[in-house]
Amino acid sequence: MRAPHLPVLLDEVIDALALQAGDIYVDGTFGAGGYTRAALAQGVAHAYAFDRDPTAIADAFEDDRLTLIEERFSQMDAALAARGVSTVDAIALDIGVSSMQLDRADRGFSFQNDGPLDMRMGIDGPSAADFLNSAEEADIADVLYRYGEEPKSRRIARAIVAARPLERTAQLADIVRRAVGYHPGLKDPATRTFQAIRIHVNGELDELDAGLRAAERLLKPGGRLAIVTFHSLEDRAVKRFLRERSGSNPRESRYLPEARGRGPAPTFQTPAKAVRASDAELSANPRARSATLRSGIRTDAPAWQ
Repeated sequence: MRAPHLPVLLDEVIDALALQAGDIYVDGTFGAGGYTRAALAQGVAHAYAFDRDPTAIADAFEDDRLTLIEERFSQMDAALAARGVSTVDAIALDIGVSSMQLDRADRGFSFQNDGPLDMRMGIDGPSAADFLNSAEEADIADVLYRYGEEPKSRRIARAIVAARPLERTAQLADIVRRAVGYHPGLKDPATRTFQAIRIHVNGELDELDAGLRAAERLLKPGGRLAIVTFHSLEDRAVKRFLRERSGSNPRESRYLPEARGRGPAPTFQTPAKAVRASDAELSANPRARSATLRSGIRTDAPAWQ
């Protein structure tokens, strides 16, 4: 059975992972399983696939070399340790909401089709409606500004509070459009608000930070890490992590003195340049438009504490 959605930057991710027969591979964000299918085709000895969404696990394909784990990718080192796996050769992470989640109106991720205001990647914790109907106006504005980089966050937050209770995605999108003005043909102003609330509800940036650290602990020397992100907040976090862990962060100022003493040894080699989708892929898969791939190779230094 073919995967229902095209994984972005598939060839580039597989190239960065440099998979070989006998490798142990981890897919931290299984989704429709596109990266894992390609990894298995490379002859890996075993693939461990994580997803916090029980629907993705339930709908997954079967393979004797595949172990599916319903868990957040930030917990991958602990989950694999419980299965007797202490190190792996390659890890792939595709950050953010999946196409399957966006396409299902009942999940509440998109305003393209009306659905319940949910936005949870898993089935636990408060929904988007729970947050918007109970949070203080200032807290809502802070989330919109921090995670959506929304310049009119206070105006939108005020409109949300005035319209409570909120229950549907179409209702939220209409509130945002009315608050900031909507001009057909331009980017829908609800996009940033939906992104911000989704990131907050799922704790996505904290999850990414913890997941990168878990990958650092789990990869063996020479192990490869590939991360695909879809917006600037995620990409900045990955870029900062790889630069920091490789010792390639630029000094803030040439006039500042060098730090005394030596910090932890670099746990990754100098990262490769960011990779973005080709024109051919963009024609076939518009979702790849905002995708950025960053990758790194693990050194033999101990993981940072």
